[in-house]
Amino acid sequence: MPRRKKIEKPKDLKTSLSKLFKYIKRYLPLIIPAVLLAIASSVLSIIGPDKLKDITDTITKGIMTGIDLDKIKEIGIFLIIIYSLSAIFNYLQGFIMATVTNRCSRRMRREIGEKINKIPLRYFDKNSYGDVLSRVTNDVDTIAMTLNQSLGNLVSSITLFIGALIMMFVTDYVMAFTAIGASLIGFFIMSLILKNSQKYFNRQQQELGSLNGHIEEIYGGHNIVKVYNATDDAKEKFDEINDRLYINNRKSQFLSGLMPPIMGFIGNFGYVAVCVVGALLVINNHITFGVIVAFMIYIRLFTNPLTQIAQGLTSLQSTGAAAERVFAFLEEKEMIKESNMKVLDKDKVKGNIEFKNIEFSYDDENIIIKNFSAKAKAGQKIAIVGPTGAGKTTMVNLLMKFYDIKKGDILIDGVSIHDLTRENIHNLFTMVLQDTWVFSGTILENIKYNNKEISDEEVKKVCKIVGLDHYIKSLSNGYNTVLNESESLSQGQKQLLTIARAMLLDKPFLILDEATSSVDTRTEELVQEAMDKLTENKTSFIIAHRLSTIKNADLILVMKDGNIIEQGNHKELLKKKGFYADLYNSQFEKTE
Repeated sequence: MPRRKKIEKPKDLKTSLSKLFKYIKRYLPLIIPAVLLAIASSVLSIIGPDKLKDITDTITKGIMTGIDLDKIKEIGIFLIIIYSLSAIFNYLQGFIMATVTNRCSRRMRREIGEKINKIPLRYFDKNSYGDVLSRVTNDVDTIAMTLNQSLGNLVSSITLFIGALIMMFVTDYVMAFTAIGASLIGFFIMSLILKNSQKYFNRQQQELGSLNGHIEEIYGGHNIVKVYNATDDAKEKFDEINDRLYINNRKSQFLSGLMPPIMGFIGNFGYVAVCVVGALLVINNHITFGVIVAFMIYIRLFTNPLTQIAQGLTSLQSTGAAAERVFAFLEEKEMIKESNMKVLDKDKVKGNIEFKNIEFSYDDENIIIKNFSAKAKAGQKIAIVGPTGAGKTTMVNLLMKFYDIKKGDILIDGVSIHDLTRENIHNLFTMVLQDTWVFSGTILENIKYNNKEISDEEVKKVCKIVGLDHYIKSLSNGYNTVLNESESLSQGQKQLLTIARAMLLDKPFLILDEATSSVDTRTEELVQEAMDKLTENKTSFIIAHRLSTIKNADLILVMKDGNIIEQGNHKELLKKKGFYADLYNSQFEKTE
């Protein structure tokens, strides 16, 4: 198999976010009202300081002559109303954005799920399943979090920032310039941090995908890791990836973490500047004391949004990195769409298959199948044998159209598989593989998989044939036993379950890829009897290393280095005393 793909160099943030904004364009009818509510909430918050200035001036003037309580009451009621409306608008904005987020993330996960079924298996030769899983979970969650929290806050913060700026100039331009001058330093520092931290956010998401991929592989083969005492090597690789993730996470968080304290310092510095300059202006009768009070609040409304904007931009950086990975997957080249194709009725298929001069490679460099040609007549048992790497399983992958043939063709009843849809081809074949697959559910559901019309009695009948019925009845709930950690099957029992699942399907072609490799000798005899019944009136392809299982095959294809070097039945090949005879005798060498 080709080597794993190296981590690609990240694209720019602008491109990733541009794709994300195009993706959420359909939600604009909801986003726009949310944005308007966020703006309205911020505008109402900005009005408050101007009214507080009036209250302060009224109290200051009334110290000597008497305080106008009616005016203060009027302004107080007005402030309660606008702050209440601001809170309501802010809540509605948050509720709407939460709705948008849930819909967007659901759609994104659904499209990734659909994409997985459309991309060729070649993609998974170069990318780990854990990395794909990380895109579905971590990356989509990162995007959803930003949409839910940062987008609304960013709009509110920008509105507060602009609104506070305008109100400061309306109130007093000297004080406004004082506040702005103190904040310009923050802008400059923030731009430097954003410029240097984006690369670490991209690497952080990529390393997270690599870590998930490694964990998925190690836990999937946990027993093998233990048997080969490879725990230390697995741990070393895990630590290596984990350290890279730690370093990039530390650098990204360190740089982004500088923003809040820096902006806090700038805000406090602004308070001091406003107090000093304001005091001088009050002494010279240029402004009233209420203006200083208003500016103290404006400074908060002016600098706090800067901090929130900085945090929002930090979130956008993580989101940009996550969006890049999600859209890179969604933009992967898909399998060729199949339309206007021929359809073979499985009930009318005769069962003839011909391989014509096939040539194939996984990576466009190392050719695995070289000029392969063979014919299988209807109802024949075709055994494919040969050393590891000879191309046996690859031939099955090509036959099932899991991979596209580069040169040559495969004909089913004279029809090229290029002219048949993958779905139609899969509907013609039953497969029993060496790698068993059992999902979380009852035994009955596992055997009936995607064939709900099959009766329970048919399932039990087949299980008796393959020798699984006695064990199932010994379980707590029989056929309704849910397979999980407490109730599980051995590898051999899983293989029998898979064989039972295949026997319930009535399809003209059968593929057995080392189907008895995980069962003991006694069970193998039972399975072999079941296989003989299973292969009746079907064209069968049997891949086997255990040559005792294919003695009765009508045709044995002996493969080596991607070519057929011998073919014939068992007796004919033994008489030739060639490569097959050597393989057979090495397994059944007589001892004196």
